[in-house]
Amino acid sequence: MTSRGAGTAFSRKNYRLSTEPEKSKVTGIVNSRLLNDYLHRVFTSADGNQSAAAYRKHLTFQNLQEHLERLLAEENGSEDSRDQVVEGRLGPSTVVLDHTSGFEGLLLVDDDLLGVIGHSNFGSIRATTCVYKGKWIYEVLISSQGLMQIGWCTLNCRFNQEEGVGDTPDSYAYDGNRVRKWNVTTTNYGKSWAAGDIVSCLIDLDEGTIAFCLNGISLGTAFDNITRGAGMAYFPAISLSFKESVAFNFGSRPLRYPVEGYRPLQDPPVADLVKARKLLGYLKNVIHVGIDVTEGKLVEKDTSMWQLQGEPTVLITLAHIFNYFSPLMCKVYLVEDVLMTFLLSILERGGAVEAHPLIQQLLDLMWLLMEEYEVHECLKQLLMSLLRAYRFSPIIPDLGLQIHYLRLTIAVLKHEKSRKYLLSNVLFDVLRSVVFFYIKSPLRVEEAGLQELIPTTWWPNRFTKEGKESKEVKEESAEERLRRRAYERGCQRLKKRIEVVEGLQVQILKLLLNNKDRGGGEASRYIFLNKFRKFLQENASNRGNLTVLCPPEYMVCFLHRLIAALRFFWDGHKAKTPTALSSEEAYVPPQLFYNGKVDYFDLQRLGGLLSHLKKTLKDDLAAKANVLIDPAELQAVTMDDLDEDEESATSAAQSQRPSAALAIGGALARPAWLSSPTLGRANRFLSTAAVSLMNPRRPLGALEKIKVRTLSVEQRTEEDIEGTHGNEGLLLGRPAEEPDQPITENSLLEVLDGIVMMYNLSVHQQLGKMVGVSDDVNEYAMALKDTEEKISRCPKRRRDIHEELLKSQKVFSEKLNHLSRRLAWINVTIYSKEKMQDIYWLLRVCIRTIEHGDRTGSLFAFMPEFYLSVAMNSYSALKNYFSPVNSMEELPGYEETLMRLAAILAKHFADSRIVGTDIRDSLMQALASYVCYPHSLRAVERIPEEQRISMMKNLLAPYEQRPWAQTNWILVRLWRGCGFGYRYTRLPHLLKTKPEDASLPSLQKPCPSTLLQRHMADLLRSDRDLAPSFLNSVLNQLNWAFSEFIGMIQEIQQAAERLERNFVDSRQLKVCATCFDLSVSLLRVLEMTVTLAPEIFLDWNRPSSELLLRRLAQLLNQVLNRVTAERNLFDRVVNLRLPGLESVDHYPILVAVTGILVRLLVDTDVQGTERATAVLLADPCFQLRSIQYLLGHAEPSALAVAAPATDKRHFSLHTYTEYISAEELAKVEKMLTHLSEESKQAAATTLPTSEEDLCPICYAHPISAIFRPCSHKSCKACINQHLMNNKDCFFCKATITGVDDFTKPASS
Repeated sequence: MTSRGAGTAFSRKNYRLSTEPEKSKVTGIVNSRLLNDYLHRVFTSADGNQSAAAYRKHLTFQNLQEHLERLLAEENGSEDSRDQVVEGRLGPSTVVLDHTSGFEGLLLVDDDLLGVIGHSNFGSIRATTCVYKGKWIYEVLISSQGLMQIGWCTLNCRFNQEEGVGDTPDSYAYDGNRVRKWNVTTTNYGKSWAAGDIVSCLIDLDEGTIAFCLNGISLGTAFDNITRGAGMAYFPAISLSFKESVAFNFGSRPLRYPVEGYRPLQDPPVADLVKARKLLGYLKNVIHVGIDVTEGKLVEKDTSMWQLQGEPTVLITLAHIFNYFSPLMCKVYLVEDVLMTFLLSILERGGAVEAHPLIQQLLDLMWLLMEEYEVHECLKQLLMSLLRAYRFSPIIPDLGLQIHYLRLTIAVLKHEKSRKYLLSNVLFDVLRSVVFFYIKSPLRVEEAGLQELIPTTWWPNRFTKEGKESKEVKEESAEERLRRRAYERGCQRLKKRIEVVEGLQVQILKLLLNNKDRGGGEASRYIFLNKFRKFLQENASNRGNLTVLCPPEYMVCFLHRLIAALRFFWDGHKAKTPTALSSEEAYVPPQLFYNGKVDYFDLQRLGGLLSHLKKTLKDDLAAKANVLIDPAELQAVTMDDLDEDEESATSAAQSQRPSAALAIGGALARPAWLSSPTLGRANRFLSTAAVSLMNPRRPLGALEKIKVRTLSVEQRTEEDIEGTHGNEGLLLGRPAEEPDQPITENSLLEVLDGIVMMYNLSVHQQLGKMVGVSDDVNEYAMALKDTEEKISRCPKRRRDIHEELLKSQKVFSEKLNHLSRRLAWINVTIYSKEKMQDIYWLLRVCIRTIEHGDRTGSLFAFMPEFYLSVAMNSYSALKNYFSPVNSMEELPGYEETLMRLAAILAKHFADSRIVGTDIRDSLMQALASYVCYPHSLRAVERIPEEQRISMMKNLLAPYEQRPWAQTNWILVRLWRGCGFGYRYTRLPHLLKTKPEDASLPSLQKPCPSTLLQRHMADLLRSDRDLAPSFLNSVLNQLNWAFSEFIGMIQEIQQAAERLERNFVDSRQLKVCATCFDLSVSLLRVLEMTVTLAPEIFLDWNRPSSELLLRRLAQLLNQVLNRVTAERNLFDRVVNLRLPGLESVDHYPILVAVTGILVRLLVDTDVQGTERATAVLLADPCFQLRSIQYLLGHAEPSALAVAAPATDKRHFSLHTYTEYISAEELAKVEKMLTHLSEESKQAAATTLPTSEEDLCPICYAHPISAIFRPCSHKSCKACINQHLMNNKDCFFCKATITGVDDFTKPASS
């Protein structure tokens, strides 16, 4: 390489090198003899020995450059060979992906043209260089483990969205997703790959073979006798499906797994490599050799403690080395092969990173002696090489490779100047730094060495029929106990090794969150905050480029490390400031949500869109938080519409601001300075309104001026975040309800807010996804147990069956061994006790944040929706995902947390401040799930009585104009276990089938709440308007749901009777089953109401009681008639047993109806029984046979017809003795007897009524009411029901002003 200096005037950093006449006393340069010895020791030749002639030559700084150039030129004859054409290869010497013509489908290609992401169904792309002779290799770094086909193709191959590499005659591919090889046809080949693996693709055109390696392990020859000859040249190629991503290494970087005899497609920079290694050797010599000036001799130094110490001789020597070394360090191949290897070797001696200050000294040298652009490029390439090495290192038992790369990353980031540059320009920008916080999970347990680490496997094998782990602990055998303990010891060994990696990852974050390194600009923490916010925005939008989206598995690990680092700094601040809160009491104060200091992008707020909230709540902001919004500035203003030069005009306008404008309270005068357009710019997260924040608790002086900058994330400074005297930073606009107490450093509050957002973005979904491994273990354990039972029962004479069962047993055992080791890894990295405590801490943070926000009244609407989502989801994760390993009950303060969350759900599921339908539905579903489990239901019962009553009142609101199904479900759960025959967990006819998920809330054992039932009864009794409106809405919905159900089963029956083969739409079946389930649950709510407050129907002093009773009787008769008629529609559809209609059966709906009738006709006083009986018998649809059907008393005609079908079984409550008590059956018998007698008497006493005297609407009851003013007549039931929804006359449409009783005159 040619010199970049001229003579001895070393110009790169303006060093003035001394000339001989200048004495060493002045310059600090040692005498010429010692300098000559020193320079000869440092700059040795390649063989380490100086020739006699060279040794006699006297070296000084004047001739050092010439000497150095001569040394670098030695053995560098290969330099000219770079431009020679290599035989067997065609194309550019720098090999990249052909993004101009060599692709098919949509693909996203990285800037370096080596990384690619699929953006269509099955996109294909090839490289720019092909080979036709010799042995060649390239590597593919697998970033996602989905559907991809990697290999070789010729120029003639034509691909499309369905056919890719390996699907045409002259293309060959390996697919590790399906573990197959492809060349038009496909066969099994190789092993499955995972994200983080490296696939090596080898082609031998001399022998005509293609082979593949996975992480350096050969998978064997995949293809032989491939087509060769004139015109046949092979390109590296790949086909990949949507969102799959890989990165190629054709030789631009050192191959991770080189194979002897095979050349990379791109030649390594041999000449530069030789130079770089020589120069590194000289640099090592400088570090090893010291100058003892007093003794006048050279000494060996301890390299680990080497320091520059301002010695001019050493510095100028290093400057000469770096003159040639610096340009080389801008090349990725040399950084990875030379620099990174050297830095790693420094750390190989062990000990803490702090014990190796040499790396800090070397980084100081780089910043001192390299041009700024060179050190920037070098650091960028170094960190990217480290990241690749970390991400694509195979997992070995002690995780030594990952630890090695993390230690060097920490050493580099410990250097303040390097850290700030990397944080500002590389981390989060060029590469996804969160990769450093990820610990990948091994899919291939054997290669990860887990068999040695966990030699003994174990899995739980005590299950119920539904597949859940049995609560009854059976006696564990001695062998089982030994296996379990050995397995747990293995898990502990694994945990200790993973904790070392996690500790290093937290160290990296502690460096990035350092807020004391203010030398040379902003502290690291504030750079990190702005980058972190941008990172969250990219992942929150989902509209961002696929290349910037962070995989959820990375997010999980990043979240836990960030929580650990945050709590470290939070508690550190608490130690210095005793009045501040500890991390155990952490929360996000509500002013962050409306003061515009934190960017929430376009995320939904509880009250809707931010622009809408600022318009509707501007008066509340002014009165409660002293936030003044200029109405003229509420229109959207973009950065492009504003002129930067208006800043000066703004400051001039501000100086004229009158102090009288600082009025505090409701009527805020708008100062003229607020109209300045520059104050209304740039706040893309609070929209673009001008905002003034004033704090009344601090007296304002007459001349004091307040200006609040509303800056974008990139423009914020430390002062904007932390605040200064008289400026509260992120905490501006504190409402009166918020305590005036320091929480922690403001910057940590923003990190905490970001952590909550991260959990909502993708962490929760990933936690749920990884539970699948545990489910697989359970399924295989059940299958193995079932197989072992079959082996024990197998007759000895059936050896064939016995052998097949033994094979199955072996397969299940091997699979369980593999899965149990993999599960151990997942339990340590994702579901460990420490991780559970992190999620629990996050839950408590959200609860406290919601409680503080709730106290601000209307300003609660500004809170982002994700806080409520995370509160609900984190509780769900703790309950459902961590339970196999750790129990939530063991967490500190568990009972209190459960109660506080219950209070939040009870209060906010019907909160008018929350407008988003999705979040309201989520709250309702969370509350519905909450009341299904005894421990969480008890938490609901422990919330303050006022809140309980308010919750029940909201549940009893009319069902119109709102999603009522979940509300109804909650009431049903509170009743389940108290109703007639309503103590079942699963319906009797479904017991023999296995549920899809036994942990579903609907499959939990009944746990009724008598306390909440009592509140419901009190509300219905005391509020005379509440009961009729609620019950009428329930009856309306029951009428709709049952009518829809009947209509649908008619369609299903007609489809089933057609001769041609046809299929009923599964969605229609699902809707039909849902309507049936809704009908049953609505009937149960009616049963609950009748039982708790029968007077609502039976006390006719209440104005609506008689009407409600008549409507109820009418609906009950309709349901009974439809379900109990012999050989009816319902019977036929139930007997079809269609998939999707499993829940449709006689039992659930008939016992619900029976429960209501028993309560009205048997379990009430004499007067109530008489009224209920009279109304029921008066309904024209009443049929006694429907009641008889309940007890299996079929009609005589039906029995006669059905006599030949001896296997036909009639429904009878008597057959369900496990579900219905003898006492309940006795009541049904009593009811049947009572109705039989009363119906006989009614038939005997009823006088025939002429048609003229019947109600002209229903033709069932006699006329009993006359309308005012039009004098039309009907029965009371019909007109009352009509007037519920319409005030016009049924006949003439005149407005009805009143209804009078009508009695037919005796004379007529």
